[in-house]
Amino acid sequence: MSKSIGNGVQFLNRHLSSKLFQDKESLYPLLNFLKAHNYKGTTMMLNDRIQSLRGLQSALRKAEEYLVSIPEDTPSSEFNHRFQELGLEKGWGDTAKRVHDTIHLLLDLLEAPDPASLEKFLGTIPMMFNVVILSPHGYFAQSNVLGYPDTGGQVVYILDQVRALENEMLLRIKQQGLDITPKILIVTRLLPDAVGTTCGQRLEKVIGTEHTDILRVPFRTENGILRKWISRFDVWPYLETYTEDVANELMREMQTKPDLIIGNYSDGNLVATLLAHKLGVTQCTIAHALEKTKYPNSDIYLDKFDSQYHFSCQFTADLIAMNHTDFIITSTFQEIAGSKDSVGQYESHIAFTLPDLYRVVHGIDVFDPKFNIVSPGADMTVYFPYTETDKRLTAFHSEIEELLYSDVENDEHKFVLKDRNKPIIFSMARLDRVKNMTGLVEMYGKNAHLKDLANLVIVAGDHGKESKDREEQAEFKRMYSLIEEYKLKGHIRWISAQMNRVRNGELYRYICDTKGAFVQPAFYEAFGLTVIEAMTCGLPTIATCHGGPAEIIVNGVSGLHIDPYHSDKAADILVNFFEKCSEDPSYWDKMSEGGLKRIYEKYGL
Repeated sequence: MSKSIGNGVQFLNRHLSSKLFQDKESLYPLLNFLKAHNYKGTTMMLNDRIQSLRGLQSALRKAEEYLVSIPEDTPSSEFNHRFQELGLEKGWGDTAKRVHDTIHLLLDLLEAPDPASLEKFLGTIPMMFNVVILSPHGYFAQSNVLGYPDTGGQVVYILDQVRALENEMLLRIKQQGLDITPKILIVTRLLPDAVGTTCGQRLEKVIGTEHTDILRVPFRTENGILRKWISRFDVWPYLETYTEDVANELMREMQTKPDLIIGNYSDGNLVATLLAHKLGVTQCTIAHALEKTKYPNSDIYLDKFDSQYHFSCQFTADLIAMNHTDFIITSTFQEIAGSKDSVGQYESHIAFTLPDLYRVVHGIDVFDPKFNIVSPGADMTVYFPYTETDKRLTAFHSEIEELLYSDVENDEHKFVLKDRNKPIIFSMARLDRVKNMTGLVEMYGKNAHLKDLANLVIVAGDHGKESKDREEQAEFKRMYSLIEEYKLKGHIRWISAQMNRVRNGELYRYICDTKGAFVQPAFYEAFGLTVIEAMTCGLPTIATCHGGPAEIIVNGVSGLHIDPYHSDKAADILVNFFEKCSEDPSYWDKMSEGGLKRIYEKYGL
């Protein structure tokens, strides 16, 4: 049913538990799995003493009788030998109570299967010890890379993800009563000429983790290693050789096959598919963005786009990955199936034509239970409300004031704000066409009343060096042209991409102090991590109605929607917001609180 789209795990648990309930023979695959389960040759859960469901039930009942007779906090190491004689191996828990709870869950399943018990029991089985996360393109590092071409929210997402993943894995391994050291590897491209970053370093420990590293593998050709960065649109010829090299490097680092491979974006998902197929392991796909919806009609007008963007390769890679993968993680419902007014990212791959190449008649099934919605949130140690004054990072305020208001122009900031008493329209994104930062500048420049009401501060691009990215070069030229055309000097501050994430959190809160607003003007935004960050800091947020922000923000309650394809109307919405705030300051507070409430309800970590 439509309401089940994106809830694949829940659907499967309901389906499997009903099947187990109706047909006891269906329990044998679970029994056989528990008997075969091992890690590096060490048997877990069950041994060969148990050969049947009846034998399993008998062993579990005997174990339960013993467990209720000893203290709950008794370590499982004290009775493991006794349990081996019953047919039970390590993996049931670290204490008598936890082992008893797990055994009780399985007994319930054997007698009266239900979805909640099935999900809970499957979650207790020790399965994940070695995880590989793929993100080949871009400058992937922990500092000095955000804002570089092809490097944005995906890097932040993955670094937050691995920290949470490692903590969860360590907790589960401990609770399962096992002595196993997990390993997580983020696999990306090694860039020998990435001066000023660690992107030329083969192995880099992830800060805040014990067992997670960034492993960098170069793109290799018959003429040697590719030394320089290339656009994400141009990586396709290198990925098959790259996959072979990654497989070799993984075995060298892990000394075993991974238990799970997670792909990110189209190139990472294609490499994940090839690796998962080669190694025979479980695959997860995270698209982040499917370019087909970001560039309208990119399929029909392939001849116009393909020489620059190579969409024929990308769409093919997306189809292969989304159909081969075992499960797909998306951030929002609309990413899968859209809304009544728009087509979802995955939905757009159901049927389409690439003229003179091929026609897709059944590309993906959005009702497939492999789809699961898991919305990311902001790191609340970095992004927290401006009202939490005791946590505010006031040490950054002098730097932020210089960034926003100094009379000096340099490689970090261009143009000077002449009236610092006005609230700030703030936006931060990569300087590419889809993010539409130049569209925001044009929208602002064309509306004289908006210029009177607020200053505009944008964080995008890098003034310090010429960009290697074709789109960014064009957007740079357009930005300067618009500022000149609409005489925006004195009204706008253009700041280079900011690498310090912690200071960026305080920058959002500082904009709150001016009673400003965050504006996200993208033509299409798959999710909108900056939208989440701004709202988490209490900054009223006005964002595109195309993509994730349409689902994140409840229009008029937790923020406002704008349509970047109708920039005059979008400007009027901004004017109306600032006029209301001027007439009634409590309106700003209301929108700030509405955004925070939405975050706590749905996107808090």
